[in-house]
Parts: sequence; C-alpha cells; structure tokens
Amino acid sequence: MISLENVFKRYSDDVAIGPISLEIPRGGVTALVGPNGAGKSTVLTMIGRLQEPDAGTIRVGGHDVARTPSKTIAKVLSILRQENHFVTRLTVRQLVGFGRYPHSRGRLTVEDEQHIDRAIEFLDLAELQDRFLDQLSGGQRQRAYVAMVLAQDTDYVLLDEPLNNLDMQHSVQMMKQLRRAADELGRTIVIVLHDINYAAHYADRIVAMNDGRLTETGPPEEIVRGEVLSRIFHTPVEVVDGPQGRPVCVYF
Repeated sequence: MISLENVFKRYSDDVAIGPISLEIPRGGVTALVGPNGAGKSTVLTMIGRLQEPDAGTIRVGGHDVARTPSKTIAKVLSILRQENHFVTRLTVRQLVGFGRYPHSRGRLTVEDEQHIDRAIEFLDLAELQDRFLDQLSGGQRQRAYVAMVLAQDTDYVLLDEPLNNLDMQHSVQMMKQLRRAADELGRTIVIVLHDINYAAHYADRIVAMNDGRLTETGPPEEIVRGEVLSRIFHTPVEVVDGPQGRPVCVYF
C-alpha cells in the first residue's frame, strides 16, 4: 500500500500542505480531487519523491521513499508530472524507451523492447511510434508520456492530470486504458483529476483535498453526493443517476 503519516510541507507562512495521514490500498484506481491549489499535485509529487516533505513519513510498497535508494524506488513506482520537458526530436518509441532506464540503464534488452511494445500497443500508439514528439498533437504526446510510465513496469503508477490536452474522446479512452491497467496488469494507479465525473465512473476510491488538508476519503458512493461535493468544490453540485446506475455530477 501507499501510506502517509503526518506528512507536512510548508511553502510560506500562509501556504502549507498537511499534516496528512492517509493509506491507499494496493490495487485499483485512486483519484485525488479538489479545487485548484488544494495540494493534490504536491501530495502526488511527495509520494513520487520529486518533492521532499518537511516532516512525516511516506512509504510505498513497504519502502520509505526518503531512505530507499533511487534505483530501487524507480522499480517500485513511476510518476508522470504535469510538466514534461523531453527533447521534441525524440520519437514516440524512444520516449517510451526511457521508461525502461531503471532496468536497462540505457542498454535496451529484448525484454525491454517487449515492455516497450506492450506499452505502445496498450496506448494505441503503434502507428505513431516512429513519429517525432513535435509532430504530434498535445493529446498524442500525452498518451506517449503515459506509455513511457507504463513501460517502467512498476506496481505503483502516479499520474498528475493525465487528461490535460485530451479531447472528450481521448479522455474517455485514457481512463478506460488506465482502468484496464489496474484490472488486467495489477497496477495501483493514483491519479489527479479535475473532472469529478471521471473519478465517479472509473475510480475505486476518491481522496478529496481542500486548502492543503485531506477533507474526505472513501469509495465513490460515499463521496459523490451533492452535499459532499458542494462542500469540497465550494460550488453547488447536483448528483443525478446516469447510465448503468453510475452517478453524474451536474454543475454550471
């Protein structure tokens, strides 16, 4: 599992995250939701050891992320941030190949190539694999970055707003593919989402944050309620019955 114990991060006298104590069980999809500035991305990057907390302990799969060697952590968890700064003259296949670096150290083996093939196929990128990143749309690049993370073949996958730059069709496809990664590949996926309807439909559990604090956590049936969401997002939200008995959140 992923566990946070009294995790705290201070940016200034007025801005701080935590203290947060949280357990995310292994398996399935966990959605981090909340308004802008709530602290979702900070929590995700602290779990992924891209930021160091000022206090507290974070463990992933039993590993203390602050004390475990980087090469070990990189085989346990992978993370995709919002900001990606790869050289645009990489091809899609070369980018996805970077996900194998913790295993290959830059010398790709036959096994590495198989993982790359599977990730490319999983994200429907086979026809684009020889194209350069600057020849792709924003949504296609986003899919390539997610493929890179899946190619890393870690039990824990952290994704910070992976639906950025995706239109409606590709957002739905991405969520279906991430759901498959959890169900078919056994990955534990923690994902920052802005659209509560995607969390309601695809997540097994929802963690809501507000003003740097954890405010709600539980399965969608407990969190996706009008009074709860209105409190989380500071705006009126109505929840109605949608297709297949799934709740749909209405807000205007």
